[in-house]
Amino acid sequence: MRAPNLRQIEAFKAVIETGTVSRAAELLHVSQPAASKLLTHLEEDTGLQLFDRRRGRLVPTERGMRLYEEIDRIFAGVKQIERAVESIRREDNERLLIGVMPGLAGPFIRQAVAGFLKRHPNAYVSVAARSSQFIADWLIARQLDVGVISMKVDHQHFEAEPLISQPLVCAMPIGHRLAKKRKVTPADLVEERFISFSPGSHTQLRIDAVFRKFGLTPTVGLDASMAPTVCELVAAGLGVTLVHPLLLESVRGRVVVRPFDPPTPLDFLLCRPREARNMDLVDAFVDETRKAAAEISRNLLSD
Repeated sequence: MRAPNLRQIEAFKAVIETGTVSRAAELLHVSQPAASKLLTHLEEDTGLQLFDRRRGRLVPTERGMRLYEEIDRIFAGVKQIERAVESIRREDNERLLIGVMPGLAGPFIRQAVAGFLKRHPNAYVSVAARSSQFIADWLIARQLDVGVISMKVDHQHFEAEPLISQPLVCAMPIGHRLAKKRKVTPADLVEERFISFSPGSHTQLRIDAVFRKFGLTPTVGLDASMAPTVCELVAAGLGVTLVHPLLLESVRGRVVVRPFDPPTPLDFLLCRPREARNMDLVDAFVDETRKAAAEISRNLLSD
């Protein structure tokens, strides 16, 4: 076995992220046969079967996905170095490094950043959409100035405060029979195809606890790791779900929302180092995130 080279790793990462060899080749500015050759040599050099070949398509194996996760972690660190170099080169003290969980990386963070830049138009802003654990780790390492996460993390070097506490709501396709109800209960959902978040996730643990309290179990037909995917599956008519209202902005107008009873609050957390280097910028951003969260939730629930 030989050590893989950087070009092989880039080709492998591109195929995983784009879904096909042809799109990966375009991204890397090489021919499709050249991209395929890089993948073949990577498997030969590592001695790992990274893909299953199914009807002309490459499907990542479990080992392939494990390798991708490690590669993605390393590339994320390299990107962070690149941002640090750019910041030093600009010699710009007005910079804000933000981490946000993927479910909030769409309309919510766009609105919060827009409000922040109205107050600090010369600031340099970098937004990284990563898992809550990644963001917590980067805050501890002082690679971020502020983060929005879902999980509770206790650490002496940073503090966390609730962003907005809202009860979970039931999201369903337009025209669904439960849309006639003013509130939806666990009993209403038992016979429905339920779209869950990944088992063990913060949101799904809260949902499971509510159903257990009533001695019920939802009929899970689909699950997804990312909130935008869960919401898109609902909008496509494939089932119903329970979700924080702030995560539904991307499908607003394409789903029906009803209150869930019993009220089940779910918090997102704003986290920052206890001794931030640019406290004024962090305070301004925190203020704008609260405004954006309140406005988006209010508008969605008023619909």
